[in-house]
Amino acid sequence: MALAAYPSLAQTTEELPIHFSADEVNYDRTLDVVSARGNVEVQHEDRILFADTISFNQRQDVLTVSGNVTLLEPSGEVLFADYMEVSGDLKDGIVSDIRLILSDKARLAANGGRRIGGTVTELAKAVYSPCETCATNPDKPPLWQVKAIRVIHDKERRTIEYRDAWLEVAGVPVAYTPYLSHPDPTVKRESGFLAPSFGNSSDLGFWVRTPYFWAIDRQSDLRITPTLTSSEGPVLAARYRRKFMQGEIETQASVTMDSNDDVLGHIDAEGRFDIDDTWRWGFDAKRTAEDTYQRRYGFEYDNVLTSRLFAEGFRRRNYFKIEGQAYQDLRNGADDNDSPYAIPMMEYSRRGDPGNHGAYTTLDADMVALTRPDGADTRRLSLVGGWHQPYTGPMGDIYELSATLQTDVYHLSDFVPEGALRANDGIEGRAFPQIALDWRYPLVRQSGAFSQTLEPMVSLIASPYGNNPASIPNEDSLDFEFDDTNLFSHNRFVGYDRVEGGPRVNYGLKWGVHGNRGGSTTVLVGQSYRYHKDSTFAEGSGLEDNFSDYVGRIVVSPHKDWSFSYRTRIDKDDFAARRNEISLGMSTDAFSFSTSYNFFDKLEGSEFSDREEVRGSVAAKLSRYWRTTFDAVRDLADETGGMRSVGLNLTYEDECFVFATDLRRDYYEDRELKPSDSIILRFSFKTLGEFQTDAL
Repeated sequence: MALAAYPSLAQTTEELPIHFSADEVNYDRTLDVVSARGNVEVQHEDRILFADTISFNQRQDVLTVSGNVTLLEPSGEVLFADYMEVSGDLKDGIVSDIRLILSDKARLAANGGRRIGGTVTELAKAVYSPCETCATNPDKPPLWQVKAIRVIHDKERRTIEYRDAWLEVAGVPVAYTPYLSHPDPTVKRESGFLAPSFGNSSDLGFWVRTPYFWAIDRQSDLRITPTLTSSEGPVLAARYRRKFMQGEIETQASVTMDSNDDVLGHIDAEGRFDIDDTWRWGFDAKRTAEDTYQRRYGFEYDNVLTSRLFAEGFRRRNYFKIEGQAYQDLRNGADDNDSPYAIPMMEYSRRGDPGNHGAYTTLDADMVALTRPDGADTRRLSLVGGWHQPYTGPMGDIYELSATLQTDVYHLSDFVPEGALRANDGIEGRAFPQIALDWRYPLVRQSGAFSQTLEPMVSLIASPYGNNPASIPNEDSLDFEFDDTNLFSHNRFVGYDRVEGGPRVNYGLKWGVHGNRGGSTTVLVGQSYRYHKDSTFAEGSGLEDNFSDYVGRIVVSPHKDWSFSYRTRIDKDDFAARRNEISLGMSTDAFSFSTSYNFFDKLEGSEFSDREEVRGSVAAKLSRYWRTTFDAVRDLADETGGMRSVGLNLTYEDECFVFATDLRRDYYEDRELKPSDSIILRFSFKTLGEFQTDAL
């Protein structure tokens, strides 16, 4: 029976304001007591209380509740009890045999407790655990739980505190602490110590790492990580992050003094800031005191560190960027005096609006000034203007006629051309016109549940010879690879310093089959022919003769969880593979597998050697809670080959606990870095934190 049947009582409760709904409601005017029985529901603001029976003394503003008591909190928590005495607003009172389900599904249970102001819940002889109880044996202890003489959940401070607490695993006490505190489920980030880690290394000795996280405010935080080692000096690392209205910044840095009293460290900072809807600016600052420092101490690293300061703008079809760059080469044998400072670098790109017949113009401008502490200095200005006319024929054949002119002006200092006896100082220039016609004819056929496409493609390109004289340096087109991705490129060099000259024709055929359910297979094969050989292309590049090597690609994807790809370059004379890339992958809910094989012939003049390696990984879900992963990399070179790395992971994870072990052997060797073994064990008690040990 709803309370609306009692107007005088409804008026009383509206003043409180508290609302009843029950099968039976009685009102004792003498004692001013409201009693409700059967499917009782009490609502006050955003709190809702359910029970079998309720007695409300309006004079004392006390609710006495019993039988299947359930209280729904606005924060998402649910309180269960057998008996409660609470205030009329449901914020204060005492509770008997209390059980709480927090918003993250973790559970608190206690013999009794009290509520204070609707924000603090104090529990006596309480148990906390996020683990689910056993469905077949509810009395069985959870995987882990925390028992305490006293537990305080403060919603305003958003913390859960324990006094005289001990941790039990499978019902067995394993650790005791007089005080323990952790954020409640509503907290996404909170200041405090993070999980410590311990380890041992033949280089650093025994070490311990204790990170501290400081949530400075809603926009910024700082993580400080001191590391103490037995063989070297202590390491202090920090990461600072901050978001602004128009950008963000993240900085990571470290410093240490090693056993030789040398001060070492590194910095890795990045910032991006919007100026307005068109412009933004940013910076990257990356430096290290020693080439192998970051790898030795476990920080992320690149072989070449690039620091830069830039500004760029985007507007319609226009793009502009100006920046300065500095490099630190960490590779073995590299000399920083050979690394240039690129200050300034400017880039502009514009694509015009299509005309009446679809024709459009393009303009690309690039300027760079390279200054070396020891070596050649180069300043270059390049302009590339183009006109493009696309056309689609009545039979679906597609054409595009284009004409471009590239002009380059160089100012050189201390540049010694290959084979020259003295440096070339002064001005050099080049004008390089080019005209091209691209044609392709896609043919489509539908066959039941499949559709096939057959697309022949041809590019005719004409440009003059001899536009790569030795007097012009090569700074941005050093490495070149002829493959399926640049088969139809008008200039296969990635930069401006080298151009592809002479009349030539590129031709190929693309075939594909596509299923209505998403599966597909595509094949591409092609070749290039030039009328005269071009010495610009090194021996082994595949383009050194009139006819190029064959390049091709096969991609097979019969299902979204299966994929196979094969890319190759085949010698035109003896059909030997000059390049092979094979990858295979599959994935299901319980098993995934991936492997790849890579083979590259060494290109004459390239800084990179030939390579042949195979790598693979297997991941399997052994059961509901157990999973494993195995990965390996092997170098197949005849003389220097061998295993590069092997790793095995075994993980147990349920709703409240994670245990993971990693076994790894790295065979990598570089200067003082030697091959190493590592064993990593991680125990993670979800909602409490994790304990990790690393043995190197």
